[in-house]
Amino acid sequence: MAAAPRLRHPGSVVAGVDGSEEALSAALWAAEEAFLRRSALFLVHATDTDALARYLFQAEIEESRRTGREVLDHAAETVSAHHPEVTVLKELSARPPSEALRHAAALSGTIVVGHRGRGGFASLLLGSVGLRTAATASRPVIVVRGHAETAHPGVVLAGIRDDHDLGCARAAAREALLRGQPLRLLHVWRTAWPRGERTAPRTGPCHQADDRVRVQSRTTGLLREEFPDLKIETEGVKNPSVPGALVEASRDADLLVVGGRRAPDYLGPTLGRTTLALLQHAHCPVELVPRHGPGHGSTS
Repeated sequence: MAAAPRLRHPGSVVAGVDGSEEALSAALWAAEEAFLRRSALFLVHATDTDALARYLFQAEIEESRRTGREVLDHAAETVSAHHPEVTVLKELSARPPSEALRHAAALSGTIVVGHRGRGGFASLLLGSVGLRTAATASRPVIVVRGHAETAHPGVVLAGIRDDHDLGCARAAAREALLRGQPLRLLHVWRTAWPRGERTAPRTGPCHQADDRVRVQSRTTGLLREEFPDLKIETEGVKNPSVPGALVEASRDADLLVVGGRRAPDYLGPTLGRTTLALLQHAHCPVELVPRHGPGHGSTS
């Protein structure tokens, strides 16, 4: 494994484990990410006994803690066997899982979860813990799909819509530098809109295309100025399905980085349609970078 390049420290890595194969696979992926970042890996298991304490016997709480320690020990041993160079720290939390992960990540961590854990029905494409964590975290969240093993290293892919995704593009650039791989910026815009859809553009297709080209040019220019040693590829794609185009592009990627947008029409934490589709169908791990400011809630 090649040594990681020197750049601004991108923060620690926090992985949730629950005893499932998907969570263990995500922890192994997180260990490699921690190695690239030259940081420790924090393994977190949540018993969720705080909120349920009044309904449980003390023996049940102790059993939950004992099981949690076993899960952490097994995950730590497995990670250390594959990545002995990574320092592994364990945290047993009594909080709910998504809250425990957010607390562990604090102000500078990236959260890594499997795309499906022990909770919920096996047919669900994204587990409830991963879904809630992705929808509520203020730190980047990486959802690892499958075993995330590729025969050949791929590019880091960033889905860019407008100027508010510059933070997402910067995060993708740092990930590409860590891996020594190119960054591919993909701008996708719809070629057709369902009748009566509220998010349809008010401007014509020509104006829309011009806006995309300007966004692409500004974003690429800023990134090349900030990351002069990074190879950056840019592409604009017209497609009737934005998530469909990104999912297809993810076949050749090590990591897909997108701005985490929330749906604006619902109460409580929920993800936009495009974001949810990527988490359910992408062919590589997906990193959601919280997006702030105007357009944060857009799902288009």
